[in-house]
Amino acid sequence: MQYQSQAVAKPYFIAAIALFVVQIIFGLIMGLQYVIGDFLFPEIPFNVARMVHTNTLIIWILFGFMGASYFLVPEEAERELENPKLAIITFWVFLIAAGLTVIGYLAVPYATLAKITGNSLLPTMGREFLEQPTITKIGIVLVVLSFIYNVGMTVLKGRKTVVSVVLLTGLVGLAVFFLFAFYNPDNLILDKYYWWWVVHLWVEGVWELILGSILAFVLIKTTGVDREIIDKWLYVIIAMALITGIVGTGHHYYWIGTPAYWQWWGSIFSALEPLPFFFMTIFAFTMINKRRRNHPNKAVTLWAMGTAVLAFLGAGVWGFLHTLAPVNYYTHGTQITAAHGHMAFFGAYAMIVITIISYAMPILRGRGPANSNLSQVVEMWSFWLMSVAMVFITLFLTGAGILQVWLQRFDGAQPFMIVQDKIAIFYWMREAAGVVFLIGLILYIISFFVTGEDAPEAVETQ
Repeated sequence: MQYQSQAVAKPYFIAAIALFVVQIIFGLIMGLQYVIGDFLFPEIPFNVARMVHTNTLIIWILFGFMGASYFLVPEEAERELENPKLAIITFWVFLIAAGLTVIGYLAVPYATLAKITGNSLLPTMGREFLEQPTITKIGIVLVVLSFIYNVGMTVLKGRKTVVSVVLLTGLVGLAVFFLFAFYNPDNLILDKYYWWWVVHLWVEGVWELILGSILAFVLIKTTGVDREIIDKWLYVIIAMALITGIVGTGHHYYWIGTPAYWQWWGSIFSALEPLPFFFMTIFAFTMINKRRRNHPNKAVTLWAMGTAVLAFLGAGVWGFLHTLAPVNYYTHGTQITAAHGHMAFFGAYAMIVITIISYAMPILRGRGPANSNLSQVVEMWSFWLMSVAMVFITLFLTGAGILQVWLQRFDGAQPFMIVQDKIAIFYWMREAAGVVFLIGLILYIISFFVTGEDAPEAVETQ
């Protein structure tokens, strides 16, 4: 059953994809600046391009999470959204704040931005991924609080399901841990210690609950497998995610001045962090193999499977490669970290947002359960182009990282910039793969405008 208030998800999804394009464009700009140092300088310095690249990543993922919640919660709760008008107001506040922040990054020096936005009153700026002006951070808190109120009241007044409760738990955790962005102690060790309570406990903690609940919802709708079976899988996945993810924060504490016991705690629990992603892969493929419904939206099934596989490879395998303290001693801060980060973010979070968008948008646009067959062919091409490109981006960065470790930290400790020149070929190959990725993203957008023969209705197989 479709609920009228689900329509508020549509602008969130559109904004998410638009910001995704911005993120990739600035990623390509950064990629060229790695090999052509004065590219677009001084118009767009590297530090500015990096801020825009990473900040738009976070913001568009949050737009996707919010749109996903507004779409699936009414169906799970079996009632209309608590306040659809509030959801629309929240959307415009969030979008305008994000747009003004990006303009601020591009238009004025960062120190000037800090001065004119009142950072001196409550200093929060200047930290990686948390570069947003203090006023923007306050706006994010207000937006998220109103969003959680809207979703929470819808859940509390309606049917409670495992999917909606796990989702709401993840969203509350997202809000709580973001509050540590306002804690900026003078002691650098203490600062980094709690900085990871935002960055790590988001992406390797509560965000995994959001990921699991969205994936479970899509699989329930597309496979027809009994909800009870999917619920049991979801319980196992989120339990493993929280147990390993929370203590696994310790793998960021190895070399920042914290007690040595974090090397043991961080290594042991980080070594277990691939388990929830492995279970998620088994979960997705098992549910699809057990499906009792042939859903006409074949593309969304492909995205769901791709999410599970690339999340396991990026967050699980590539995370494990350099998570043990004796290995991390040599690899931290190298391109191996970047390789892990790129595939992990794309596989776990970008792809789950694309998955729910691919499921929901045909419904929201009145096209039924799926886009046309031709549209889905274009969309599946976009899946393969983006996925294969990301695999090669990860492999090229891994190659760069391994050579960087050898030259910079083993073979005579060569200077950083000398090493960067020697691994430039990997950066050129990464840039080429990034162009292919952008082509895939453009194809994904085009697929929504392709018409053709309608896909058949869902068919129950059992």
